[in-house]
Amino acid sequence: MIFNQLEFDLRCEWGHQGINQLASISDVVIIVDILSFSTAVEIATNNGAIIFPYQWKDSSAMDYAKSIKAELATNRTSTTGYSLSPQSLTKISTGTKLVLPSPNGSSLTLLTGNKATLAGCLRNCEPVARFAQKYGSKIAVIPAGEKWEDGSLRVALEDLIGAGAILSYLFGSLSPEAETAVAVFNSFKNDLLGTLKKFSSGKELIARGFELDVELAAEINVSDCVPVFIDNAYVNKDKSYYL
Repeated sequence: MIFNQLEFDLRCEWGHQGINQLASISDVVIIVDILSFSTAVEIATNNGAIIFPYQWKDSSAMDYAKSIKAELATNRTSTTGYSLSPQSLTKISTGTKLVLPSPNGSSLTLLTGNKATLAGCLRNCEPVARFAQKYGSKIAVIPAGEKWEDGSLRVALEDLIGAGAILSYLFGSLSPEAETAVAVFNSFKNDLLGTLKKFSSGKELIARGFELDVELAAEINVSDCVPVFIDNAYVNKDKSYYL
């Protein structure tokens, strides 16, 4: 009871433990993985793709993709196909079914069970917030974070900024953790791109040649797409043919 922020409408906690503590007592869960799962999902579903999260980047991912007649995302460094790199998904075709392995955003999504789940990022923070409150007043916003080599959580400040951006558009009582996220967002909102480029995750992507991914992730409220997790896949809320 101590860690579940139950007395507040709007809650915020990191990663797997955040899901464990908050999902069951909230009306909706919002997964925030700015660099790059949530941003990739927003761009892909905004183009009409259907994204199937998958936790493992191993041979079982290919088996899963075959079982549902979907494509499997390639390695991020591949020059062909779709990957976790948002820039690779900017021209994905409508109706494409894509399995997207991710140790952070995907694995967190798959932990939410039958709870209403959305993917939120800076690009769609206000629409996600507005749509989330259609499910109810109790909302859990989960910054995904990254992982160190030993598998432990590495706090990723870009995810805290993204969580704060979404929380800033929500109505209700804020837990101290949620209030802190909003404060962090407000501290950096006037230079999101410059900030993301300075954070460790941004520097890592830029060093690997993915500066455009950082630029795409830093754009705020440029999309009205809300990725909703239904039948094991994220789809745009507006794609009524699937919902």
